[in-house]
Amino acid sequence: MTEAVEVPSPPDELPVDLGRSHELKPHPKIPRATKPLLICVLDGFGESKYQDEYNAVHMAKMPTMNGLRAGAPDRWRLIKAHGTAVGLPSDADMGNSEVGHNALGAGQIVDQGAKCVDRALRTGEVWTLPGWKAIEGAAVSGTLHLIGLLSDGGVHSRYDQLQHIVNGAIEHGVRRIRFHVLSDGRDVDENSAVAWVARLQKDVDAWNAEHKDCDLRIASGGGRMKTTMDRYESDWNVVKNGYYAHVLGEAPHTGTSALELVRALKKDNEVSDQYVDPWVVVDDAGAPVGAVQDGDAVVTFNFRADRMVEIAKALEYKDFDAFDRKRWPRIEYAGIMQYDGELKLPKTFLVPPPVIENASEQYLVASGVRIFACSESQKIGHVTFFWNGNRSGYLDPKLETFVEVKSDQNISFDQKPKMKAHQIAERVKEAILSGKYDVIRCNFPNPDMVGHTGKLQACIAGCTAADEGVTILLDAIKEVGGMYLVTADHGNAEDMVQRNKDGSPKMDANGKPMELTSHTLNPDLPKAGLANVTATYMNMLGFSAPDFYEPSLIEAE
Repeated sequence: MTEAVEVPSPPDELPVDLGRSHELKPHPKIPRATKPLLICVLDGFGESKYQDEYNAVHMAKMPTMNGLRAGAPDRWRLIKAHGTAVGLPSDADMGNSEVGHNALGAGQIVDQGAKCVDRALRTGEVWTLPGWKAIEGAAVSGTLHLIGLLSDGGVHSRYDQLQHIVNGAIEHGVRRIRFHVLSDGRDVDENSAVAWVARLQKDVDAWNAEHKDCDLRIASGGGRMKTTMDRYESDWNVVKNGYYAHVLGEAPHTGTSALELVRALKKDNEVSDQYVDPWVVVDDAGAPVGAVQDGDAVVTFNFRADRMVEIAKALEYKDFDAFDRKRWPRIEYAGIMQYDGELKLPKTFLVPPPVIENASEQYLVASGVRIFACSESQKIGHVTFFWNGNRSGYLDPKLETFVEVKSDQNISFDQKPKMKAHQIAERVKEAILSGKYDVIRCNFPNPDMVGHTGKLQACIAGCTAADEGVTILLDAIKEVGGMYLVTADHGNAEDMVQRNKDGSPKMDANGKPMELTSHTLNPDLPKAGLANVTATYMNMLGFSAPDFYEPSLIEAE
């Protein structure tokens, strides 16, 4: 039987104003709901103009979702889940689960992590803030190590931000920099790692040429799914690989050239960028060129939190036992942002997190709305933390109940594409039928998490499982006479292949379609975005949304 637990409240809650200022006013035309409202998020479920064999949403058996699309065309809306609609710098920036759920919960377009970092770097403010001041001495007197994802995918990191960090650090007296770079393959082309390392090496050479007293080198790396970027403690060996490579200078593959190492490990693109083995650059004597030493400074430059938490623990925690670190150097460590507000991890960060005040959860709780939220471990934070303005735990434990279904451990999602969809559905169904709650929200992770593997048939199975879960919930909500709102947070599963300009699939050297593992940017309506959903569900409950919220998608007759 799958373990499911009620999420405990942390001992120290952030102060939140839940007074009368957050009480919602009754809607002038829509009466207060007396039956529950289900808010169901299909994570990574998108729409594409390509209705072909590479569209897992199209190919999956999804009678319930297809029935909703066909049966109520006036209520089936395409909305923006990327770019400026969710607080990212430009419409070229793809959305992700975190910014998507923040928008669903906030009801407003709030500057998100990447945009906050952009502003701090562009204005130079970052160099005046306490985070940089805390590590500046070590960065100037020792070595500054930069660890993060090498790409311009815009989901976890961006290359132009890395360039700004380097230029600013040099300007502020840093003379020795080591790069520990992770190849992407999910948010960009899965066979672009060689090109990215080549680009970084060209820039490193230019920095060294321009600043004769500087010493910049690429020191280590590996694919993000094998090195450093695990999340939710799914596989600590991934983090161990990264720690050993970045900090200790130990890896199964070593060589004097980062570019040649990556090119060899790609095996003529038989290996996806995200699965490249960890590697370390060594000097002619075989010693690592960038092992972290006492007195150095380390910055993890990914702005997205989930895949930086574990490496942050390994770098920062004195009492750490997830794996044998062998050596734990005395360093000054900072994240580009704080990755976990509850854990205060890391304690030092260069750019403060976005503040989301007046989130929908504050209004609902202040208005006496009883709330139930559920997902499996991979996405539990997406129906809790991200809906209440990035606050951990409960705003009011008397009104909120959060249930986590434990995710499978140490197994690729394409091996078990159904994940815990059925178990989530059963727990949420129980909540619907209990009569205890006014709002019940859940997240089915399958289209997103299985979609990221790039395995088409597995993703089709995952989409089918999610639809089966939705079926169970809609049957339950109809049984009690309630309402439902089904949405997504971004696209992924609807396009599983890289495409040429004419829409045809790109083929690899063996004539096989090239998998697409990233989120997507498919066409949508010009104005409406995820933040508009918030006022919509408030209206459905019989409340008027705050005037500064994005407009509702429904109109009262």
